[in-house]
Amino acid sequence: MNRTTLSLIAGTTALAAVTGFAALSAPDATGTETPAKPAAQLPVERTSLLCPAPSTSDIAETTYTSFTPVTEGTGSGGKADLRAAAEKPADDPAAGDGKGKGGEDGPAADKGGSSDAGDAGKPALTPKEPGKPVTGDTSGSDAPALVGTADGRFAPGWTLQETTEVAAGTGRGLQGVTCTAPDTDFWFPGAATTPDRTDYVHLTNPDDSAAVVDIELYGKDGLIESEVGEGITVPPHSSEPVLLSTLADAGRTDLTVHVNVRSGRVGASVQALDDKIGGDWLAASADPSGSLVLPGIPKDATEVRLVAFAPGEADADLKVRLASPSGLITPAGHETVHVKGGMTTAVDLGDVTRGEAGSLVLTPTQQSVPVVAAVRVVRGKGDRQETAFIPATRPVGTRATSADNRAKGSTLSLTAPGRAATVKVTASTGSEGGTPVSKTYTIKAGTTQDIEPPLPGGLKGTYALTVEPVSGGPVHGARTLAAAQDGVPAFTVQTLPDDRGTVAVPEAEQDLSVLQD
Repeated sequence: MNRTTLSLIAGTTALAAVTGFAALSAPDATGTETPAKPAAQLPVERTSLLCPAPSTSDIAETTYTSFTPVTEGTGSGGKADLRAAAEKPADDPAAGDGKGKGGEDGPAADKGGSSDAGDAGKPALTPKEPGKPVTGDTSGSDAPALVGTADGRFAPGWTLQETTEVAAGTGRGLQGVTCTAPDTDFWFPGAATTPDRTDYVHLTNPDDSAAVVDIELYGKDGLIESEVGEGITVPPHSSEPVLLSTLADAGRTDLTVHVNVRSGRVGASVQALDDKIGGDWLAASADPSGSLVLPGIPKDATEVRLVAFAPGEADADLKVRLASPSGLITPAGHETVHVKGGMTTAVDLGDVTRGEAGSLVLTPTQQSVPVVAAVRVVRGKGDRQETAFIPATRPVGTRATSADNRAKGSTLSLTAPGRAATVKVTASTGSEGGTPVSKTYTIKAGTTQDIEPPLPGGLKGTYALTVEPVSGGPVHGARTLAAAQDGVPAFTVQTLPDDRGTVAVPEAEQDLSVLQD
């Protein structure tokens, strides 16, 4: 008897390209399953990114930067754009003709550059080609959250950066965030509801159905009971900023925020604004793990505060070490930190870097217990202070990408917590012109190296950086962007995890399109 089946190979490859991984095994001649061949790394075919509403300040100036690295094997098709969360893509039947007022195309459709992100039907950004950054600008307090989609050659490693300058008032300084992929679970250690802090968790839903979200807050004594954070509905194609002080009593410091999505998916980021010492975005920590790396603490940091949380019931005992330019060292008086299960612990490390590049490396003293962590970093003194946050992050992996780098003010920080590693750093062409430049660096075992990134030849505009491991052990990275602002050392730090440009697709042992029996 002949029996024709669906092609599992094509289905598996398509599934992996969208979801990230697929596995396939085939029966041999005896009917026994045999393992699939080693997985091949293929470019992703489609991706989504979500950018929160940038600011509530009327004097905020925001720049969006889009960049897709050139990736082999992507073909010549595809597109990408970034629109207000309430707007659907132009090719969606419900989106209308994709034109603005008067039936004219939005400026970004022609320039691939700046536009008013709040105008209906006008994409905030429309990238023209991989390998070249595209920028767009907006201002004021009414700039919306944005939803980006990319497919084909624009999808692998697509990175969006949102950078906002606020000259005065609460949260003044430089605020930056790498726009996130939608997900269902997020941890944010380092939030607060003290009188001088205004912290929001921004929830953005890119889909056609509503998302239902629970927000939990954990302090030094454990879970803070509140029904207000339960079952928050985020309507389709919309964004909801939730003020944390409405979920807990005022005066709470060192909080861990847990965002759990009951149904649907969202992008989530915490905006932490201080009345006196600026503010920044707090990105989600890497998934709970027994060992964590927090890279890129500025060498001139005047205050570093570690906030850690153990999600389970077991306590965690962590060894605290600083990966300095000369190797791993233990901060005096802070050799270990004890984190009680279900509770948030904070430790002041002072000026732990002492004028040198540094990254925190947390490892279990004995039994490994999963934790999440972040540090709040302060630069400057007195009334000229500015803050930023660095969460624990995943390794660079295959490749990491940083958008919105400038001729002055960008610092790349790389750390090899285990074995030594060699990496290739590439500066892209500029958004308005220039030629790419690559350079190779060796990071010694247990050290952190601050690098002034290579500049594209003849740079005009902003540029992107990619970091690709060449050999050795895992590498963790962060990019600091600094800009003096009336004597205030304004800065923002974004970590550099793998940009998810490729997915693992197993090679089939045999063609399963037709089976005979």
